[in-house]
Amino acid sequence: MATTTIQLTSALKEELTAMKIHPRETYQEVLERVLEDLRELDSKTRKELVKAEAEIERGSSLKHRELGARLGF
Repeated sequence: MATTTIQLTSALKEELTAMKIHPRETYQEVLERVLEDLRELDSKTRKELVKAEAEIERGSSLKHRELGARLGF
């Protein structure tokens, strides 16, 4: 496997360290996990947007005021 060196601020390095599941986890593993979470979230978000657009087209969505009234606001 090819490796490379990157520069990080001390603050970012501390954040990555805090994200480790266990002390021996590498920064490579931390970053892979974060990227996988982002990919999954992105996929879920796209599916939810398609679903929401379909609901709007069917007229089965609520306007903000209608939702507020139903919730008692």
